[in-house]
Amino acid sequence: MSHGQNEISQHLSKIRILCWIMTYPSNLNKSAIHVRNTWAKRCTKTLYMSSENTAFPTIAVVDHLEGRKYLWPKCRGAHQYVYDHHVDDFDWFLKADDDTYVIMENLRMLVAQYDPNKPFHLGRRLKYKETERSFMSGGAGYVLSREALKILVEEAFQSPEKCTPITVVEEQEDVNVARCLWNFGVMPIDALIGGRESFHCFAPPIVLQPDAFPREHWYARHSYHPLKRGPECCSEYSISFHYVDGYWMYMLEYMIYHMRPFGVGYYDCPDNIMSIVGKPT
Repeated sequence: MSHGQNEISQHLSKIRILCWIMTYPSNLNKSAIHVRNTWAKRCTKTLYMSSENTAFPTIAVVDHLEGRKYLWPKCRGAHQYVYDHHVDDFDWFLKADDDTYVIMENLRMLVAQYDPNKPFHLGRRLKYKETERSFMSGGAGYVLSREALKILVEEAFQSPEKCTPITVVEEQEDVNVARCLWNFGVMPIDALIGGRESFHCFAPPIVLQPDAFPREHWYARHSYHPLKRGPECCSEYSISFHYVDGYWMYMLEYMIYHMRPFGVGYYDCPDNIMSIVGKPT
């Protein structure tokens, strides 16, 4: 890494990101432990949200049984907890699942372009039914600026007619978060880098296949932008992949941070790097 690149890296490392991971008691040693052993170490702080307080540690944000149908109450409880305890301590707040892999350096490069004191909601943008609305995939992970989190909790959560109450059993946590935010003027923002997607709803072996996702597949139908396949699917500065099991967590960790092909450099900065490390918008 050159001297200039090292300075940029040091600048980006100062961006404070709290990562909270949605997990289950039965998943701690199957999934969450691999997140903890790999990419989560690069978050400024990481919290694991569950239905039980454990020595892992996990934080109980709901007091009922686990399951997909309880994802919204659990997600809303997690956002409330993060707001109550950490809203002024961090710039950005990343929600991810315990089978999501995140390249934190690329996430910091993305959010460096934005002012966390303004409301931003970034992630993998999907179409909401047959409307002009869109939402961010929960599985691929999404990130809220500090101001967006404040609006979500201080305004949206206080308005049951505009934001689904925590008592409602509902599995579409990502749609509900988007609906709560867009009802208060916070719209999803593209996280395209170089014209290609950076948050991904599936693991690399799936999204990289040239014949993946036929037109009738939900992913192709609901992708906000035309779905690209093969290597063109993904930005070279990709941020996240979903449905990543423990095997692939360690594989990605090794190939991204340890393996280097001799004579081949991967350290060119993006064309707009000076604007990224300059004053955010």
